[in-house]
Amino acid sequence: MLVSVNPENPQPRQIDRIVETLRQGGIIVYPTDTIYGLGCDIFNHKGVKRIYQVKQRDPRKPFSFICADISDVASYCQVSNFAYKILKRHLPGPYTFVLDATRQVPGLLTTRQKTVGVRIPDNPIALAIVRELGHPLITTSANTAGDDPVNDPEEIEARFGKSIDMVVDGGILMGDSSTVISLVDDHIEVLREGSGDISWIEQP
Repeated sequence: MLVSVNPENPQPRQIDRIVETLRQGGIIVYPTDTIYGLGCDIFNHKGVKRIYQVKQRDPRKPFSFICADISDVASYCQVSNFAYKILKRHLPGPYTFVLDATRQVPGLLTTRQKTVGVRIPDNPIALAIVRELGHPLITTSANTAGDDPVNDPEEIEARFGKSIDMVVDGGILMGDSSTVISLVDDHIEVLREGSGDISWIEQP
């Protein structure tokens, strides 16, 4: 099902419809400030397992998730003063930050080291969905393992078919994946270069 949403001013009626799908355990594809993401409520165990199946992803590789704001991040991650200053400066934005997880995070979403990746994308649709849902939203690129992400909503719907419940159409996106940066132990390490600029990081 393709649901069109205004990318600048998301219609509350459409957001309610999307969130109702998520609350019923559905999985959706939705726009971010980088590429389209595949997601569900992080507390819906069946939804998370379905995304692993759709992605054909190794279950030992946890997914990142989207939070509504930095105070929301602090509920799910250990945010030191050092990390807080970096998050405040660069979020919302095209970054995934890796931090130590709190006990609030479901086990499926943490690494063996008990870390987790979090995003606050600069996209009105994604933020409206997660705020209305009241929980973080899984975020992983809309593709199967080994394939390139697809950024045309109609092509996404054709590719995934009935394996997902809804494609949220926020227009065609032309971005790259987010830049992934670890802030564990107050040490900055770039794990993947993507859309987010890293010129602010002091290189050794």
